[in-house]
Amino acid sequence: MTTTNDNVGTSIQEIYETLNILASGIQTLNDDIQRLSSESIRLQSSIEFVTQEFSSIKLNIQEQSAFLDSVKSNQEILQQDVASLKQKVDDMQYVSYDGTLIWKITNFHEKMKRQTSIYSPPFYSSPTGYKMRARLYLNGDGDARHTHMSLFFVLIRDPNDPILKFPFNCKVTFCLYDQTPRQQHIIDSFRPDTRSDCFQRPRSEMNIANVIVDFGDMPKTLLPYALSLNPGLPTNVQQLMIKQEIERRAQQQSQQTSCASSLNAEPSMHIQQMPIEEGEEQVSQAPEERELYENGISCEEIRRNEDVQNDH
Repeated sequence: MTTTNDNVGTSIQEIYETLNILASGIQTLNDDIQRLSSESIRLQSSIEFVTQEFSSIKLNIQEQSAFLDSVKSNQEILQQDVASLKQKVDDMQYVSYDGTLIWKITNFHEKMKRQTSIYSPPFYSSPTGYKMRARLYLNGDGDARHTHMSLFFVLIRDPNDPILKFPFNCKVTFCLYDQTPRQQHIIDSFRPDTRSDCFQRPRSEMNIANVIVDFGDMPKTLLPYALSLNPGLPTNVQQLMIKQEIERRAQQQSQQTSCASSLNAEPSMHIQQMPIEEGEEQVSQAPEERELYENGISCEEIRRNEDVQNDH
């Protein structure tokens, strides 16, 4: 009986110890649960904070992106303004007030690839006259697209317009210089159609462009003289002046031919007369040489053309 009681007491003791261990484990688990719960709350708060920070960063990125787009747009506008100002400065440097425009186009092939059309610098018929410019479609316009170049004449609005006579009725002459040794220059002239809106007083910045047509024939040696004439002169006056110049040159050529015949007939006078002939040539050509230089053609080239005509 005593042995049985001892065994029961031992079992109870073991159960008690086991219960104490389980109670201690339960307490540990409760502590862990409490700790994990606190950690979960802290992590949830951190997640909310990170989410807010992420939203704020995302908003800042969007604002920065919009700002950069605005800066880029403003930069493009500024670049266009700078290019426009540069073009205006260049135009002011090369502006002409005598009704003549010499337009040298640089980087032609590059412009032909990138630009549909280009404008020449403005020029004036006189210091208080009409303001004009040319517009060139490098690859052609309309039916001439991809087969020809198209050149247009444009009237520009100017403070002098109120004192000028409209519609514009001055003859316009155009020359495309052939810079190769062949020198096959292309000349075109036209008389404005006064019924067209192109030649009325400009109401906007520029009038509608008018295409240049009707290529005509003119001796190459007369080109500088024709371009030197005031385009504001009536057509019949210009034609009369050109006719008189043709007659003058023909008479001069006839005199030179007669002089050459005399030299061939009297060889003994050849040495004495050559210096006189050269002196006459220099005097007669000096004004013309200055005129040719102003129109962008070298004197040497023109003399070579005249020599060829004299040979004929």
